[in-house]
Amino acid sequence: MQYAGKASRGTIKDHPGFDVNNDSEVLRKAMKGLGTDEDSIINLLTNRSSAQRKQMCKAYKTLFGKDLVEDLKSELGGKFEKLIVGMMKTRLEYDVSQLRDALKGAGTNEKCLIEILASRTNAEIHEIKAAYKEEYGKDLEEDIVNDTSGHFGRMLVILLQGNRDQGRHTEEASVKQDAECVLWGSVELSCVTNLIKFSHCIAFFLVFDQYMKISGYQIEESISSETSGNLANALLAVVKCVRDVPEYFAESLHNSMKGAGTDDDTLIRIMISRSEVDMLDIREKFRQKFGKSLYIAIKKDTSGDYRNALLKLCGGGVGE
Repeated sequence: MQYAGKASRGTIKDHPGFDVNNDSEVLRKAMKGLGTDEDSIINLLTNRSSAQRKQMCKAYKTLFGKDLVEDLKSELGGKFEKLIVGMMKTRLEYDVSQLRDALKGAGTNEKCLIEILASRTNAEIHEIKAAYKEEYGKDLEEDIVNDTSGHFGRMLVILLQGNRDQGRHTEEASVKQDAECVLWGSVELSCVTNLIKFSHCIAFFLVFDQYMKISGYQIEESISSETSGNLANALLAVVKCVRDVPEYFAESLHNSMKGAGTDDDTLIRIMISRSEVDMLDIREKFRQKFGKSLYIAIKKDTSGDYRNALLKLCGGGVGE
């Protein structure tokens, strides 16, 4: 269960000297006996792609008759365990599991739903829906409808269709028409029809400049003034992802670490899901936007083995 296609701007890539049996033996040695060699686990797993880690799970079972993920769970703990266990899934498996966790139980993790559905490509959205059905025997759209409400729920369903036009309009008349659609749609976003039109029209970054010329406002200002709560967060996330996906994640990472406490769930989710996609670009945007390196921010805000693993996913201290 993996996404089709491959990204090239990640900090984690296929290890060229990959030896699945040797790696499995290293992991077994790190976990058997009285103590656990966390450094060996970190150094090995953060230098292998998710596809290679999945191969390790199969080889480990064959060689030792044990489940690698269960052994990791028994040896590790807390946030470090959550990070490492998450890394043992493919990107697609991880997205699907995060959406499931966000929907099941007493509460709903709206932040997770918004982040994944607003930032994934159309193709990835379709793969997520199919994989969710295969893994859990449930329809993702139905689960979202049952677990959310109002216009926020409708917005998530719109995103879940995976039919946003992700091309780049260059015809001035078309761009202007879309900008006008956004302007009039934003007047009454409580109307479902306008919400659908609005969501479709903001799929083009050139629309934002035209919108500013027509209205005198940035589109983000209009969304903030006309909506609130989770609906506003979802619309703003879509706009940010249309503008610049790495910048969206850089800002999300910054927000997860600012203030008194750390939002470790968001930090872990982004570091795992983007480490093989665009972490190099996220690092650049983080430095440009916040005047410091992502590496230093993580180092300052986390500790122990958890921090060491995150720093490896960040790409180590190269260029900081």
